[in-house]
Amino acid sequence: MQSPDTVFHKILRKELPATVEYEDDTVLVFRDIHPKALTHLLFVPKQFVASIADLTSVTEHLPGLLILKAQKFAKEKGIEGYKLTFHVGKGGGQEVPYLHLHFLSEQKL
Repeated sequence: MQSPDTVFHKILRKELPATVEYEDDTVLVFRDIHPKALTHLLFVPKQFVASIADLTSVTEHLPGLLILKAQKFAKEKGIEGYKLTFHVGKGGGQEVPYLHLHFLSEQKL
């Protein structure tokens, strides 16, 4: 199955601007353009899967990877309290069909 060309694909390819907070070989972290908290970041894996509902044995590691990256990021930035959220499908509030983790905190970066 060919992956859609979402806004996240374009951000990952640097075709659209984003306020990047962190990047490595597996993950890109950037600020949400419609923040729901003082700090609202999106953790996006560089390996595409549309949603939690589409995970396979090949991609099942991605949610854990994103959670561990968020945990490490919070520790490095001194953020003690935060909320992590995955939205699944349109009915679950997922706006972009690309797996991503919302990181929300009332503590400013």
